[in-house]
Amino acid sequence: MPGADSERPMRADARRNYERIVATAKDLFTAHGADVPLDDIAKKAGVGAGTLYRHFPTREKLFEAVYRDEIEVLADRAYVLHDELAPWEALEAWLREQVTWVVERHKLATVLKESIDSGSETFQYCQVRLREAVGVLVDAAAGLIRPDVAGPDVLRLAHGAGMAVRNCSPEDGKRVLTVILDGLRA
Repeated sequence: MPGADSERPMRADARRNYERIVATAKDLFTAHGADVPLDDIAKKAGVGAGTLYRHFPTREKLFEAVYRDEIEVLADRAYVLHDELAPWEALEAWLREQVTWVVERHKLATVLKESIDSGSETFQYCQVRLREAVGVLVDAAAGLIRPDVAGPDVLRLAHGAGMAVRNCSPEDGKRVLTVILDGLRA
C-alpha cells in the first residue's frame, strides 16, 4: 500500500479503489505489457481516470505499486509456510514458489524493474522485505542447511533457477530445483 507512516490512512472506499487498480494493472501488464493505456486500466478497474491519477500520478508510481504488491505476496508466503510447515519443508516449498513466481512473472518483473530506479525507496523496501522473509526460513532451517548459506544466497539461487528453467519442461525445472535443494542440505 502507499506509503509512509505520516500519511493519513485511506478511507475504506479509497483503499478498495487502490487495490482494484493495482490488481487490474497487474493483470493487464502481465497480459499486454507495460504500455497498456492508464485509461484502460481505470475503465477495467471500474474507476474514473481521476481516481487512478489521484492514487498514481505517473505510470512509474503504478509500476512501483504493482511491484511492491508482487513482492509483498511472495514475502508473506514465507511467513505462512514458516508457521505451517517444518523448517526444511517450509524452505523447500517457498523456494519452489519463488522459482514458479520467477517463471510466471519474469516478463512483468523485468518491465517493472526497468521502470523503477534501483535506488528508489520501493526497490530498496522490496529487497529488504524479501531478504527478511527468506531469512526467517533460513534461520529456522539452521542445522538442516549448510552453515555458509544465507538468505540472499537462497534468493539468488531461486531467481537463477527460475530464469534458467522458464523455457524448459516442468520435469527439467523440478530436476534443477532438486539439485539446488540437495546442494543446500547440511
